[in-house]
Amino acid sequence: MGAWADNGRMDHPTRPAADRPRLCLVTPALADAANGNWQTARRWRGLLADGYRVELLRQWPEDASESARQGDLLLALHARRSAPSIAAWARERPGLPLVLALTGTDLYRDILHDASAQRSLDLAHRLVVLQDAGRLALPERWRDKCRVVYQSTRTWQTLPKTAHRLRVVMVGHLREEKWPQTLFAAARLVAPDEGICIEHIGRALEPALGAAAQATALACPHYRWLGELPHAQARRRIQRAHLLVHTSRMEGGAHVLMEAVCSGTPVLASAISGNVGMLGSGYRGYFPAGDAEALVAALRACRQTQTSATGTLADLRRQCAERAPLFSPERERDALLRVLAEARQTAQAAPSPCRPADLLR
Repeated sequence: MGAWADNGRMDHPTRPAADRPRLCLVTPALADAANGNWQTARRWRGLLADGYRVELLRQWPEDASESARQGDLLLALHARRSAPSIAAWARERPGLPLVLALTGTDLYRDILHDASAQRSLDLAHRLVVLQDAGRLALPERWRDKCRVVYQSTRTWQTLPKTAHRLRVVMVGHLREEKWPQTLFAAARLVAPDEGICIEHIGRALEPALGAAAQATALACPHYRWLGELPHAQARRRIQRAHLLVHTSRMEGGAHVLMEAVCSGTPVLASAISGNVGMLGSGYRGYFPAGDAEALVAALRACRQTQTSATGTLADLRRQCAERAPLFSPERERDALLRVLAEARQTAQAAPSPCRPADLLR
């Protein structure tokens, strides 16, 4: 199955496909979901293609090809939603490496009370979190096998930005974890003549939130709900914006934050663990989660310094530029390869991470 260098890279990363280990990449969301888990899975498939034969699956072994049923390694996203695949792998492919990536609601909610999610953590040889505050969210008994893998994107050109108004964009499907109510309330606190224009991109996964977005748009001419847009269009709006706003109450490591940072667009984000782990503890663009008044105060400070080479907006832009190298594809690929190499080595040393009886509980 190949030797590994000290940095976790395979010794022959371009060897013939038939000689590469078979990696089953399980994600609870495929292309039809167009969400963060799908974006992560699709990107990891590409980053790992030189070293592995990667097959994307919603569930193992039910959705697997005959080859993937005899896979060499399982990499699963989300502790609770992928729990059936994780348990099946541990039972049917005992002693083979199993890696679990905690992607958001599982890390900050499910593992605290859900038995299947907790069992997934026990079965895994290695755990992955997507930002450096994530490891501290794990109960201590699982931290030693946890590694941080920052997600990545390419660097995008910063598009021209008007000086006549502050363009603000929020990107994310409307659901409770994203807490879009904070943005609705902020829009109502901003007067139409303040020069702060807000665009909101995302499908209404919860009808009540869609109705609230429509009501906000009717009441506030400076707020527009655009619904779901193709990724390329959403990204261009991020590139044109002066600020990205991110109001989540629960987040594992949002793609949209790194896309903004790597587009030269600074961020105002709720001060939750998942955002702080992405942007750094010293970042000055946080507001208390759910605090619309604090968000509006930050928007106004940015508007007031919009054309200045110093001040709030310039300071946030500089801090984001310093953070951007964390989100390079090369760095993410190398981190992933190291984790997979460690899992292979751990599985060889300890063929079964649990007692057989544990799988039957």
